[in-house]
Amino acid sequence: MWNKDETQGKVDQLKGDAKKLAGELTNDEDLQAEGEVDKAAGEVREAFGKGKRKVGEAIEDIGEQIKR
Repeated sequence: MWNKDETQGKVDQLKGDAKKLAGELTNDEDLQAEGEVDKAAGEVREAFGKGKRKVGEAIEDIGEQIKR
């Protein structure tokens, strides 16, 4: 299950793609650049969320092993 950071990262990537495309269609280099930045930030946030989830799962697994 995705956490908040993973979900928001995906949303930010989609917004970045939309801005980049809009910038390409209107020849707006600033909007294209903003879209690229948003997409990159979304990728970072998603990766952070995945890492956070993996750490949480590892802690849960350790807890399960201790219970046994």
